[in-house]
Order: sequence, then structure tokens, then C-alpha cells
Amino acid sequence: MELQQRVNAFVKLGEFLSQFTESPKTIDIDNALVDGFKHQLKLAKEHNGWFSKNNLDFSLTSWTDCLSLENLNQWTSHYDFDLKTPKTVAIIMAGNIPLVGFHDFLSVLISGHSVLIKQSSNDKHLLHYLAKYLEHVEPGFKGKIKFTEEKLDGFDAVIATGSNNTARYFEYYFKDQPSIIRKNRNSVAILTGNETEAQLSGLSDDIFRYYGLGCRNVSKLYIPENYNFDAFFNAVYKWKDIINESKYANNYDYNKAVYIMSEFDMLENGFLMIKEDKSFGSPIATVFYEKYSDIEALKSNLKSEEDNIQCVVANGFDSSEIAFGQTQEPKLWDYADNVDTVDFLLKL
Repeated sequence: MELQQRVNAFVKLGEFLSQFTESPKTIDIDNALVDGFKHQLKLAKEHNGWFSKNNLDFSLTSWTDCLSLENLNQWTSHYDFDLKTPKTVAIIMAGNIPLVGFHDFLSVLISGHSVLIKQSSNDKHLLHYLAKYLEHVEPGFKGKIKFTEEKLDGFDAVIATGSNNTARYFEYYFKDQPSIIRKNRNSVAILTGNETEAQLSGLSDDIFRYYGLGCRNVSKLYIPENYNFDAFFNAVYKWKDIINESKYANNYDYNKAVYIMSEFDMLENGFLMIKEDKSFGSPIATVFYEKYSDIEALKSNLKSEEDNIQCVVANGFDSSEIAFGQTQEPKLWDYADNVDTVDFLLKL
């Protein structure tokens, strides 16, 4: 199967995903296939309370946009796909947000390898159906996609995502195979006090999208001395209805009680708490902040912590920054942990 065949198949998959967005593309499709995926979306929502309709819709829309012919061609044009010996690549997926492992799945197949998938129990309904649809539109993928719930066996390389604790296990267990092992990471935002209302509104999306469960969600703010949070709280107010969702509300109430009993200083607005803390990973419904007085010292500090940071959201901070509101809209070439997955796969 040639590269363009693989690209065209994923374009068709993107067109299929568009049927579940606000702007479906006109394609000739069996309604039974659409109904089947609607059922899987229903099961995913029932199985995982964090997979709300809004979050599922956002994920599907994001992947619809990514899987355009233009985006796929631009992404693949940077590599030489002259693969001499296709391998089997195992993927151990996380389950914190919908289809969080899809990019690894896409990368393995677009590279010409076969894939062996071990899904998280928290996100086990969607990808299996999409894989079947992919085989439906491109029979060349048949036999190249396998799912397992058993111990991984018969693979040549592995891509594994987990917590810092599980990553240590992965590093030991897969020490004899080529691997990409992903650990806990969080995203931060650098504020100066000069942000526009639109930028702070975008930041609120970076914080609240997927309830803050993703590694690309902003969980910590760096603020100048004497920063006034009024504009920030005004901008995030558009997310106020999130407190009406039970799982989020339960976490908000619990963490607020812990902070009050511990007599921690914090600011809160009824659905978000702001707490001064040097840590990167904040609990659900909480954002940490840390003050800075010297921007160059802050750059040096973040450089030393780069293994713990996924995204830096800012305006004019450095060349690798991400614009406010863009953390959950990565391009195909925006790789997790800055590790080029396709380059790794093509060198196997």
C-alpha cells in the first residue's frame, strides 16, 4: 500500500468523523455506519463520566480538521517514507481525554507499520470502531490493526503513555525494545498583566477544556508581582456552567474543603480555585500560580523544568510558545513531549 493510499484513507476517516460535528461533509455513506458510531459515542459517555457530549464533540471536530488532505500532505511531506521492513508497533494508550491515543495510531499506520493496541479501560469504545471503518474504506489496512487486552506480545517497538510511576515500569519492561515512553506533563501560562480580554478568554479554554485532564491543559500560571486577578476571573466566567456537571462539582467541593481545613490561602469564584503553589500539576477545579520578578530568570527556570512541561502559553515570551486558546488544537506536527513520533517510526 502506497503512502498516498494511506493518506487518502485517513482523509475519508476525517470525512466520516465530520458527520458527528456541526459541519458534516457531504459523502456517500451507509447510515448504519453512522448509527453504529453514534452508539459507540453513547457507550463512551456512559462508561466515562468525564467524556461529556461537549468534550466528545470537541475531540471529533478537532480530528476532523486535522485529517484534511492539505494537513496530511503537509505533515507527511517532511519525511521519506521509503520503509524497507514494516514492523509491528505496540501502543499503550492513556484514557484521560477522548481519543487521546489517536495521533500515535495515525503515526504508526501512516508510516507503513502494523499496530498492536492496548487501550485504557477509560477509553475503549471509539478507536476500535474507527479502525474498522478505516479497514472498510481501505482494505489494505486489514491485518495491520490489532487490539488486545492481554499481555503484549509479538511487537518490535512500543509507544507507551502513563503516569510517572507506570513510566518507570514501562522503561524497565521495554528496556530491550525501541520505545517512546511518555510521563506526566503539565502546561503553564505566562501572564504579564497586559493580556487582552480575548487572550484571557482563550486561556480559560486552555484551562477548562476536557475539565483540565489533558497534559496540554494549563494547570499553572506565572504572574508578575502585584498581579490583579480581576480581569482573569472576568474572562473565565464564560465557563461558569461547568460547576453544574456532577463529577467536576464533586472535585471542586472536595478540594475546596481540603484547602479550607488546611487553612491554605486561595482565591475562588464558585467554580475555580486559584492557589499559590510551586507544583505544576494542580487538582481538578484548581489552578496553581507562582510569582516572578525577572523574565530571564523565569525562562531559565522553565528551561530546567522542560521535562515536566508540555506547553508554554504566552505572548512574546519565547519562540516555542503557544498562543492563548490554542493548547487543545495541536497540528499533526505538534508532537507530544517534542518527540518526533514519525521520525522514530521510520528509523525502526
